[in-house]
Amino acid sequence: MAPQHFIIVSFPWQGHINPARALAERLVRAMPSAHVTLSAAVSAHRLMFPSLESPDEEVHDGAISYIPYSDGYDRGFHLFAGDEDDARRYSEAFGRVGRETFSTVLDRLAARGRPVTCVVYAMLMWWAAEVARERGLPRALYWNQPATMLAVYYHYLHGYERIVTEHAAEPGFTLSMPGLPTMAIRELPSFFTNLTDGRLVAAFGNLRRTFEQLDLDVDISPGGRKPMVLVNTVEALELGALASVPELDMLPIGPAVLSLFADGTRNGTNAVVGDLFEHDEKGYMEWLDKKPARSVVYVSFGSMSAANKRQKEEMQRGLAASGRSYLWVVRKDDNDNNDGGDEERSMVVEWCDQVRVLSHPAVGCFVTHCGWNSTLESMACGVPVVAVPQWSDQDTNARLVIEWGIGVRAAINADRFLDAEELTTCVEMVMGDTEEGAAIRSSSIKWKAKVQEAITDGGSSELNLMTFQEHFANDA
Repeated sequence: MAPQHFIIVSFPWQGHINPARALAERLVRAMPSAHVTLSAAVSAHRLMFPSLESPDEEVHDGAISYIPYSDGYDRGFHLFAGDEDDARRYSEAFGRVGRETFSTVLDRLAARGRPVTCVVYAMLMWWAAEVARERGLPRALYWNQPATMLAVYYHYLHGYERIVTEHAAEPGFTLSMPGLPTMAIRELPSFFTNLTDGRLVAAFGNLRRTFEQLDLDVDISPGGRKPMVLVNTVEALELGALASVPELDMLPIGPAVLSLFADGTRNGTNAVVGDLFEHDEKGYMEWLDKKPARSVVYVSFGSMSAANKRQKEEMQRGLAASGRSYLWVVRKDDNDNNDGGDEERSMVVEWCDQVRVLSHPAVGCFVTHCGWNSTLESMACGVPVVAVPQWSDQDTNARLVIEWGIGVRAAINADRFLDAEELTTCVEMVMGDTEEGAAIRSSSIKWKAKVQEAITDGGSSELNLMTFQEHFANDA
């Protein structure tokens, strides 16, 4: 029997690339005879491998290959840098050009005698599922958000859209979806309530189409087989949500945190690093080495969210008022002459190795936008959270942070503005010598153990990954 060849197709954002690469690493470790190809858009590929002679040049790194598709925007597209028309044009090109060039990738691999035996399409990559179905290829969705989020989207698109839309302007209105706890409108994805921003409408359109592909697979699955969905979560975290969509076979295989499976290099190259942002050369790890245990506040709002100058000034004031040292990530594309900190008590960097930072004993708190990768990384490292959600799934993730007892949610206004006093209060709540702070820190340590246990030999996530592999081995 020919060796299995999985192709993982990812959207070209850092928050999608990271879990895709972690899954690729785990597949080749679990199945040494298998080959894995990771396909992201040219715009991401050229940033992952900046030394390539051509931006679409293939990279082969042991059992993992990197072969890009094109979405028509090979220089990249930033959702919030343009207007609604830009977002619509990108969405149209993404579906049309992405589909065509991904088909070419599959043809090229087959012509080389390395045909793909399973397509793993990440969220938003609906056209990859469409191409796989047309070619009769086995396929699975890779959901790189929590199971709760998948269930919320599923139920919203299967009977709950009307009631949510009717109450979109009522943040405190609550509703119950099957298998999920009661949730307030403000705890649901911003796509459901921000109905006037055409950029968000265009982005949500690709999510809708992803679920349409799942529905098609539900309808045509042979012998009662359910469509398989790999979920970047841990079974112990979301038992209820994992069972709340009986139409799907959801397998929790998280946390997809690459550094838990790789040492940062492979064969002497930086192929496993693959960040889309250049790491700051400041000695932030050496700076942390000089700080006492649990004394530093780490602040990062990820690869997409941006803060205006007034918000950054307010946050700087709040961090200073906390009296604690802080390490703050302000991306180059979001930097408006930030002063860079005072070196002794604070440091501002453009990008860093987040898991290394969170793993450092000096870090005692993570002020985060609550993107799912950041949330999982904080849990895997046992670092308490101050949640400041901005858009998309982040409000729901912030609710989960509270449910699991690993942090607090900051009070922000309708424009997502966080004032200095609130930031100071939340940092003290998490890091201070109070009963509440002690409980949060204790819960963070407890969940760290459970999250890491899931990916050990015999852990729930490793067993589920074996189930996935066996499922498609039988189809091969």
